[in-house]
Amino acid sequence: MRLLPVVVTVLLSVAVAYYLYIPLPDGIQEPWKLMMLDAGFRTTMHLASLKSWLGFDHYIESIRQSTEGLEGMMEGLDSSESGRGVMPGVKVSDITFAGIPVRVYEPPAGGEGHLRRGLMYFHGGGWALGSGKRGSYDEVNRMMSDELNTVVVSVEYRLYPEVHFPVPYLDCLAAAKHFLSPEVLARYAIDPERVAVSGDSAGGNLAAAVSQEISLDDTVSVKFSVQALIYPVLQALDFNTPSYLQNQYIPILYKSLMVRFWLQYLGGDLSLQSQLMVNNHSTLHHSNITPELRARLDWTVLLSPKYKKNYKPLIAEKGSQGGVKEVPGLLDVRAAPLLAGPEVLAKCPRAYVLTCEYDVLRDDGLMYVRRLQDAGVTVTNDHYEDGFHGCFSFRTWPLEFDVGKRALRGYLNWLKNNL
Repeated sequence: MRLLPVVVTVLLSVAVAYYLYIPLPDGIQEPWKLMMLDAGFRTTMHLASLKSWLGFDHYIESIRQSTEGLEGMMEGLDSSESGRGVMPGVKVSDITFAGIPVRVYEPPAGGEGHLRRGLMYFHGGGWALGSGKRGSYDEVNRMMSDELNTVVVSVEYRLYPEVHFPVPYLDCLAAAKHFLSPEVLARYAIDPERVAVSGDSAGGNLAAAVSQEISLDDTVSVKFSVQALIYPVLQALDFNTPSYLQNQYIPILYKSLMVRFWLQYLGGDLSLQSQLMVNNHSTLHHSNITPELRARLDWTVLLSPKYKKNYKPLIAEKGSQGGVKEVPGLLDVRAAPLLAGPEVLAKCPRAYVLTCEYDVLRDDGLMYVRRLQDAGVTVTNDHYEDGFHGCFSFRTWPLEFDVGKRALRGYLNWLKNNL
């Protein structure tokens, strides 16, 4: 009988280790910390799916509740341990811009005695999760406002499942136009020559799309000076780029999850996920996907050999009759900014694009860098060889990654020197 507790303990230990462990590339630093983070995220997803299946909550709502609770706990721990993220001189206001909820961060009075920088930020989260008012987003915005003498506007655009594309994009565009109006810039003492738009992941998608539209809109007298994109998601026609294949099982953004986020955002049937995974939605028989359009995301041309490696493009001649016809947003440049023509990109402001080696979205960002450069736009690409998707947000205990700290510092330094 004494042997039974030992056996149970060993079996439980093995089961926990099996659940936690996932093979990671040698280039990722602090792998066990990333495994723990991933295990927590996977558990949240599994529990949310179970609750949805039992009829309690929509699974996205369950994930939100779990992540908000974790963020609240971490903020409490972080503030009690070190006091980091507290910027007493920064004024924070929750208001609306053109009817869209925003949080405005104003730097301390005094300082340089000149007009201030301005920056509009769109948070990530797959167009379904996240808030600029909580966690690392709030911390970064306070830091940016204080360190760079910047008025930061964080936009609370509407999310799935309450809305689908193009609503989040239109929310961000409306807020941006309001922010760029001469009256609002004057109210906040912002230099109209020093206004940026920025975002990470899905927020990077929105920042790129809004930047393109503002650049083309002659009714907007003040344009964004720079766009700063953090591992942006920019296209949904090719889910078999080298980075999607290399990193399809790397935390925290798996290939299957990114495809699901796209279908949710565009209002597509989730049963199409398996078709998109193997590019059956973008086969050669789709006449709407012209050779010119395909060339705008042709990674065999746009990526350097370092990233192409030995991967081969996956373009099926025949496939599903659905896809593009059932989800027309796949070809909408407001949803997929990488599909914009060179004449559009040429009008865009100079850019900063942060990419990570171990991220399915790596090649989206690198292809955008190349296409912007080809269109004559000045671009800085900060590529982190040990970076993974989401690392920008993991900089404080207990989810503290050195690459996250470096990524944040690189981003802030670029803004300081270029905005």
